[in-house]
Amino acid sequence: MTNPLWHSIQTQGLSTVSVMGMSKNTGKTVALNHLLALAANAGTTVGVSSIGRDGEDRDQVFFIPKPPIRVWPGTLVATASATLARAKVRCQRLASTGIASAMGEIVIVKVLDRGEMEIAGACHGTDQRKVISQLQQCGAALVLLDGALGRSHHASPAIADGVVLATGAAIGGGMLDVIRKTRNRLAILGIAPADEATRARCAPLFASAGVALWNRQGELLLHRPIATLSAAATLLQHADAELGTIALSGAVGRVLWQALRILATRHPGLTVVVADGSKLFIEHADLLAFQKLGGRLLAWRGIHIVGITLNPCSPLGASFAAEQFLVAARQAFAGHAVSDVVWEENKTVPDSSVRTPLKEIR
Repeated sequence: MTNPLWHSIQTQGLSTVSVMGMSKNTGKTVALNHLLALAANAGTTVGVSSIGRDGEDRDQVFFIPKPPIRVWPGTLVATASATLARAKVRCQRLASTGIASAMGEIVIVKVLDRGEMEIAGACHGTDQRKVISQLQQCGAALVLLDGALGRSHHASPAIADGVVLATGAAIGGGMLDVIRKTRNRLAILGIAPADEATRARCAPLFASAGVALWNRQGELLLHRPIATLSAAATLLQHADAELGTIALSGAVGRVLWQALRILATRHPGLTVVVADGSKLFIEHADLLAFQKLGGRLLAWRGIHIVGITLNPCSPLGASFAAEQFLVAARQAFAGHAVSDVVWEENKTVPDSSVRTPLKEIR
């Protein structure tokens, strides 16, 4: 049976896909390995890199064993040069990127054997785009990025054509809680992209970073290259102006969000444009409350969710019955490709028509 995630990637013709975990231990590396194996089986030349570091033996926070990244002959890898000495495969160096990291220059290599690697890639969005381009120039038809939402302040999942979101028991709570939390996160990640007129207005801000304000007539009131996490006071200084649009290039935390709510209360119809949904460190209820005030929240770059992968096991707490979790998630996320790659490798995928009561999900 064709894996739904792989089928979605192939039918949509995506060339770059990020595999992002909602938290640690939600199975993103297992999902990445599954996609690498499917690509090898299909004869697809795949490039792989990481937003940060992945594939080390133990989690650097909880110190529990982690699954390694498994590569195949012909896989193209962008990684820091220091990781190559620990690779359990032979590699042929193809190109230098000129991108420095704490573990050495990021280089492009071609894997010659089937085996395991630690991968440490570029952290910043501009560097990631360069890495993706060089992997493609070296022959990658598909580039896979291993990352996590917690790292999105460095490099956004929106740099990819699509995102696979890994979720599971490790995010805490019962099965219905996990499904609810995942659904809420999808709503935030999936905020609508800005229209062309708004994009044209905001283009200078997102080209240079910082914050910018316009009045309802589209006249620029402020464009300042300050960190968004410390921008709340600056925005509130313009509370008496006839505000129409606010653009924020960086992360939106609780203090800044509170300032935006105050401004939305005073200026019905206020439009706020953020880089993308991964920059919003807020709750789903916050989003709903902002919309109830009449505010519009838009993304400079929309995030396309290719699918969702599930991990019913948690190393730190309760685990779920895999079949029940898969059926419930497919019911809850009917508009997405949903997969438990470990289950699908070992079992017949359950019929999604089997109903699981979800009335408790809010």
